[in-house]
Amino acid sequence: MRTTLTLDPDVRLLLERRMRERGLSFKEAVNEAIRDGLLEHPPRSEFRTPTFDLGAPLVPLDKALRLAGELEDEDFARRMALNR
Repeated sequence: MRTTLTLDPDVRLLLERRMRERGLSFKEAVNEAIRDGLLEHPPRSEFRTPTFDLGAPLVPLDKALRLAGELEDEDFARRMALNR
């Protein structure tokens, strides 16, 4: 099918880049882009961060807030002693 197509400048640049990178003709690049946009693709999976086993905790984590407070108090006391 032949048709006239008016492209926005940014779309033209994207097509030209695709043509250059993949060695496609204008017709091939346009058809590929339209297919990509019209075909239903399965939803992309969400980004996943790799996880690692760090072993058993060295401190009891069930009292993490209390521990954080104690560490903060110790640091504050140390800084106050240095400023005297």
